[in-house]
Amino acid sequence: MQFARCFSAALVASLVATSATSADELTDTIGKVLEKPILSKDQSTAEVRAFIEPRIAPMPAITTREQWQQDAERYRQQALTKVVLRGKAAEWDTLPLQVKRFPSDIRGPGYTTEKLIYEAVPGVWVPAILYIPEKIEGQVPVVLNVNGHDAKGTAADYKQIRCINQAKRGMLSLNVEWYGMGQLKGDGYKHGLITAIDLCGTSGIALHYEMLRRGIDVLLTHPSADKDRIAVTGLSGGGLQTIFISGLDPRVTLSNPVAGFSSYHTRNQHLADLGDSEQTPSDLASVIDPQHLVSMRAPRPTLLTYNAKDTCCYVASRALPPLLDAAAPVYKLWDASGNLTTHINEDPGDHNYGLDNRLAFYRALNESFAKPGRPYPVEELPFDGEIKTEEELAVPLPAENLDFKALASRLAADLPRAEWRKPAATADEATARRGKLRSLVKPYDPPAVRHVTAEQGIGPRRVAAGTYRVGTSWSVPYVDSGAPGNDVTLLISDKGRATQAERIAKLVETGRRVVAIDPFYFGESKLPERDYLFAILVACVGERPLGVQVGQVLTIARNLAESNPKAKLSLQADGPRTSVIALVAAALDPEHIGAVECRKPLGSLKQLIERGTDVSEIPELFCFGLLQDFDVAQIAALCAPRSVQMTELDEEAARAFAEIPGLKTP
Repeated sequence: MQFARCFSAALVASLVATSATSADELTDTIGKVLEKPILSKDQSTAEVRAFIEPRIAPMPAITTREQWQQDAERYRQQALTKVVLRGKAAEWDTLPLQVKRFPSDIRGPGYTTEKLIYEAVPGVWVPAILYIPEKIEGQVPVVLNVNGHDAKGTAADYKQIRCINQAKRGMLSLNVEWYGMGQLKGDGYKHGLITAIDLCGTSGIALHYEMLRRGIDVLLTHPSADKDRIAVTGLSGGGLQTIFISGLDPRVTLSNPVAGFSSYHTRNQHLADLGDSEQTPSDLASVIDPQHLVSMRAPRPTLLTYNAKDTCCYVASRALPPLLDAAAPVYKLWDASGNLTTHINEDPGDHNYGLDNRLAFYRALNESFAKPGRPYPVEELPFDGEIKTEEELAVPLPAENLDFKALASRLAADLPRAEWRKPAATADEATARRGKLRSLVKPYDPPAVRHVTAEQGIGPRRVAAGTYRVGTSWSVPYVDSGAPGNDVTLLISDKGRATQAERIAKLVETGRRVVAIDPFYFGESKLPERDYLFAILVACVGERPLGVQVGQVLTIARNLAESNPKAKLSLQADGPRTSVIALVAAALDPEHIGAVECRKPLGSLKQLIERGTDVSEIPELFCFGLLQDFDVAQIAALCAPRSVQMTELDEEAARAFAEIPGLKTP
């Protein structure tokens, strides 16, 4: 798109026509300039997709069975150590299973039930219903049944039906609740809050993993459980949970995810497939893709069920082919191609685990678990009058049961760690801390090339507009106002550059040059659809949204400083989010960035946790592990001895910044 189409020369000329222009006219004219689009339609979305795609872990070349076994075990270990079991989660994983059991009067022809809760991680108890066959002979198969995003949770009728059917087939069936659903409903269980746990340096996804792993443990505590016949199945989010635990836990014999996932390559290109926080945890896609998870199951039986006209996500025609292309050659190494099967539901074909999909699972149970001469029924067994209400299925939970918000608050209580709370005592220590901050934020800051799309000036003033091209990935729109040789203010705002006309006009009137930019996710660079889902996908591929934003500020600051070495460069931010971005950038680059001014800054990252802020609202600030070593005050302290000015502070921010040497908080 040519900038000239939307940015007239007359408008540019009016901005710079004469120094006698009134303040109101200057503000009005700048406002009109700032509102004009610079990026082409869908450019931001195209660029974030291009940034993500090459960072998704590729499938290796499939050569021999032995080589794949080594690869698969390496992928499993890396997924656990580099993604799932970080921070406190490594300790949680070693703790013994804790189960509390309660009597239940729920029963039906051929089965009884037991109500229970088990501790997924310390303080987080998960309710479940265990369906037990009345007649058990020898060791019997066990099935873990997991939820999707269904508010009824364990009470969803289609879930009860299959649990009842499993018990009537002589299997132990565990109907386990899911965070945010059924008995675990509540704002504190919103899946987007697991990133608050990430912020503390512990993997939020570990709560999902441990809930699943320990659910299998619960089943195996039954004396009649057959450890060699373990199945997992679930719909939607439950389908994702199914392949997640089935790929990472080698105990799972049969896996049947239903309409629950696609490759990250597919998700990146299809808005409907983008998953929320538990489907897109920090760093997972940099290690493994769902293609790997399916392939890692070889040669164990795996039934991939999808729906032909899915109204939610993961339509069969686009989700299945990449998964089969990756996994089929691996199954072939074992001469086990028949163990990788698919089922596509045509009627009703929407997002469901209805009768047709359940029948496919019953057939898989028969083929995988039946003993010779003793087949399981492949039809659906009657369940009339046996479906229970949420109230009837309710299991007693501890009054103090922790949700994601409460757990994150506990983890954050003593953070940052004590050794990081005081300002750096020496220059070497400050340098080391900058290195640590850089490793956490991961700024993407290759050289930037300035592209001027329109420029005009009269006398000492000028206005220019265009983009900074950051590496080969990002186009950052800017408007540059003022005299070229003057000291420069680089300006960013939570609300985008279009809202900053008055501030820019005042700075220009004082003789400063102002470059207002919209970094990733702000102003014109905000994605028009599914914005935060792309942001967390950036984190999933091993980068950080905060690192993208900080990197853009850093590389543009360098460009400005190097193009005019005599000018002093300062950084201004308007709003709590861009204030953190500005402080991190200034902390990392004392060479090019001078004074920093933040309006309405965030006083502490802990405020995000205390307020129950969801990652969908502020994705970049939930940067994995940042709070473990740096709160906002520690980042600001790294800007010393340069001037750091804070304005329009709330009480918490005023307290947080009060003791930082050299900090101005009028």
